Amino acid sequence: MNRLQWDIFCKVIDNFGDIGVCWRLAGDLASRGHTVRVWVDDASALRWMAPGGCEGVRVLPWPQDGTPLDLDAAGFAQQAPEVLVEAFGCEIAPEFVAACARVAAETGRPPVWINLEYLSAEDYVERSHALPSPAQNGPAAGWIKWFFYPGFTKNTGGLLREPGLLERQSRFDRAGWLKVQGISWNGEALMSLFCYEPPALQSLLAQLALHGLQGRPVRLLVAAGRAAGAVRALSFEENKQLSISYLPLLAQAEFDHLLWACDLNFVRGEDSLVRAIWAGKPFVWQIYPQQGDAHQAKLQAFLHMLQAPSSLRAFHVTWNSQAEPGATPAPLPADLPAWQATALAARARLMAQDDLLTQLLGFVAKKR
Repeated sequence: MNRLQWDIFCKVIDNFGDIGVCWRLAGDLASRGHTVRVWVDDASALRWMAPGGCEGVRVLPWPQDGTPLDLDAAGFAQQAPEVLVEAFGCEIAPEFVAACARVAAETGRPPVWINLEYLSAEDYVERSHALPSPAQNGPAAGWIKWFFYPGFTKNTGGLLREPGLLERQSRFDRAGWLKVQGISWNGEALMSLFCYEPPALQSLLAQLALHGLQGRPVRLLVAAGRAAGAVRALSFEENKQLSISYLPLLAQAEFDHLLWACDLNFVRGEDSLVRAIWAGKPFVWQIYPQQGDAHQAKLQAFLHMLQAPSSLRAFHVTWNSQAEPGATPAPLPADLPAWQATALAARARLMAQDDLLTQLLGFVAKKR
């Protein structure tokens, strides 16, 4: 496929998962020879998520106060977009669409317009993937917007996975990485914690402090932000069974290393879930919580796809419950060998499918 100009639009909603996904997509595109402009309303997270930037990717401000986009500074006149991506239902700035329409009127070739949707294992994803949505009015009237759904089956858009990921993981030096991070490690079981504020957290930490993890002391590596705040808000004492290391904000590559280093990973949201899958380690996912446990249906669809054993299903339900703290005590993670086998089997199945960008590039080529 020829090298194309991609323009990705992203609004940061709350927890930076949206810009995390967009940045991984942009970096993967650039690594395959494309040029990318990422328009985002809040790029602050990229200071720690991607401190070195990425060659071939420009980050540009998307003001939300009515200030128009600076198309001249973006080099729009020199290179109009050939692919538009609006991430997670955000609507591309109207003046940008109008500028694209002016170029299309001259060339007769509008950009391919992609609506990149949220990840889910629910049945509607296969039904909705790659459906057209014609623009009814405005300067882009008559253009087609295409829904592109990430997913876990061959009838979806797949998962983001850059080339060579598993080969890089095979060279990973856990002890060396922990030393660089300043983490004292004496052979304890390593658990990462990247979560919101699950009510079951206090019960889990109390039991780890009493029993460790399957007979081993535990060192808990706590991600900065809400996870660290949740742990610090609880009352418990570290001891020989449980010690805690609080991590700084990690670049995306270092977050991958964290998942590779640990024996059990607690993750949240979309981007970290996909990275936990590729890590091939036992993991527990906290889905974004909704009132009345409305998120449980999406969780159950994921666990069905994962072919999770009963112990892993039960732990997920407890971990994702919004009951009052202590109402449903969290059991200690159990049957880790079965959880490990589940993770590896799921990774193997998903690795057999084309990754999201490979599928997206093929889709765009057909629509140009």
